[in-house]
Amino acid sequence: MNLVVAVDENWAIGNKNQLLVRIPNDMKQFRELTTGKVVVLGRKTLETFPQGQPLKNRTNIILTTDPKYQVKDAIVVHSIEELLETLKNYDDEDIYIIGGDSVYKQMLPYCNVAHVTRIDHAYEADRYFPNLDKDPEWVITADSDEQYYFDLTYQFVKYERKN
Repeated sequence: MNLVVAVDENWAIGNKNQLLVRIPNDMKQFRELTTGKVVVLGRKTLETFPQGQPLKNRTNIILTTDPKYQVKDAIVVHSIEELLETLKNYDDEDIYIIGGDSVYKQMLPYCNVAHVTRIDHAYEADRYFPNLDKDPEWVITADSDEQYYFDLTYQFVKYERKN
């Protein structure tokens, strides 16, 4: 299983239910990685999307504890156990965990690849991703040259879990 996340230099991922920054090239990479694949996300993350609608050209699986929650064009599950059972229907390599905070933390143990956009800036934040640099189970297997978006510097880094 894969995950995709953009983090700042403190591994922050969001503030007040919003992304820290929107970098067009990061969004492009996200689309390239996930189009035609399965994306797993929480309800709050879905609600930050345009009109709160699932992502087009992907199988959207929404994790929520709300038993009445429904959304058109998405599969809704209500527990990690139900999510894991549902994911058995898909190829592990085609599954991407895309947030938010609690979904990342619950699903990280099941992921083997992390596509991380590392932004060289510290933002005000209230949501964080576990620091993979400090986790001995994870190793960097690829990284891009430094990228620039106005005055921001960032880099695409691929982490893989050691066997």
